[in-house]
Amino acid sequence: MNETIIFGADWCRDCRRAKLIFDRAGAPYRYIDLVADPEAAGVAQDISGRTNIPVILYADGSHQVEPSNADMLQKIHDLQLTEKSE
Repeated sequence: MNETIIFGADWCRDCRRAKLIFDRAGAPYRYIDLVADPEAAGVAQDISGRTNIPVILYADGSHQVEPSNADMLQKIHDLQLTEKSE
């Protein structure tokens, strides 16, 4: 896998916040809407071991569940997911 995947739902405030952080940082991701694709909820739960969302799966195999803005930005920086200078 060579992409970041955000598992979430549009009704979820933290999911909308995660997408906004990635969008503002210019970091690409694939969004999987768990309402439109309910089977993906099981995939997200298998990754995180929890039912909380968003679940963000990174290309390095790591993941975050309900991360803070700072945690997402740090991961975007660490993995060099954007070409924007800081």
